[in-house]
Amino acid sequence: MKYKDYYKILGVGREASTEEIKKAYRKLARKYHPDVSKEPEAEERFKEVNEANDVLSDPEKRAAYDQLGSYQSGQEFRPPPGWGGGFAGADMGGMDFGDLFAQMFGGMGGMHDGRGFGGTRGFQGAAKGRDVEASIKISLEDAFHGCERSLNLTAPGQAGRTVKVRIPAGALPGMRLRVPGKGGHSPHGPAGDLYLNIEIAPHSLYRLEDKDIVLETPIAPWEAALGTSITVPTLTGSVRLKVPAGARSGQKLRLTGKGMPSAKGAGNFYVLLQIVLPSELSEEEKKLYEQLQALSGFDPRPQFPKD
Repeated sequence: MKYKDYYKILGVGREASTEEIKKAYRKLARKYHPDVSKEPEAEERFKEVNEANDVLSDPEKRAAYDQLGSYQSGQEFRPPPGWGGGFAGADMGGMDFGDLFAQMFGGMGGMHDGRGFGGTRGFQGAAKGRDVEASIKISLEDAFHGCERSLNLTAPGQAGRTVKVRIPAGALPGMRLRVPGKGGHSPHGPAGDLYLNIEIAPHSLYRLEDKDIVLETPIAPWEAALGTSITVPTLTGSVRLKVPAGARSGQKLRLTGKGMPSAKGAGNFYVLLQIVLPSELSEEEKKLYEQLQALSGFDPRPQFPKD
């Protein structure tokens, strides 16, 4: 079999942190996703990136990988004696490098004998199918309320298939959901898992800031000066909101707990006030503004030098 340098595939050093690996993976997964990428051999690169992330993002798999040592990518390779509790001595005819980890960890169930990877407990179960990585883009409304979606998936060496997944209420961009048993099939063991990366489409009204939802809300100058009550749309229905007299452009009014739902506490909904003027003024409106200019002693730029 030929050695694969998973660190090089993700473009990180061997000392990279878990967060650095995650960040590099997400960037490359977006770049090479077959549904959107125009890069040459995008599908093959996408599979390589997923395979590298599957190993390096798992502490046990990464430790086993690091024990193999460092070789050149594409170099003919065979695991050293004793690696994986004698797994290196098994029949590897036609085996791909990635299959080492799929078969080695297929039956582990997360158990470890405390002696590194020299024991045999990890290889007693049947081989688990490969995990599958996919991305899905949903609307902000679907992320807020939760939704069910159907995905067309293709696992290496297997026919395409459709699976239904449930996305929980409060899903956020960059969230990675694990869907057990929806990954690649295995002829001798349980199916792998599906890892679903959540993307949220831009919204015409709202902006998402972590768990908070921001709505830019235009108000007239007289509404800002005198105060008013306005009706604002939220994702749970319209809300009547009081705008205080003397409101400023850029001021935020908070609706506590009206943001994205979360088990750790919902986010907030912010009404971001923007004072706007009519695009055209009638002659009577112009005269009223001129009267206000003459009457008012308000200086909007007190810190600026005077003429």
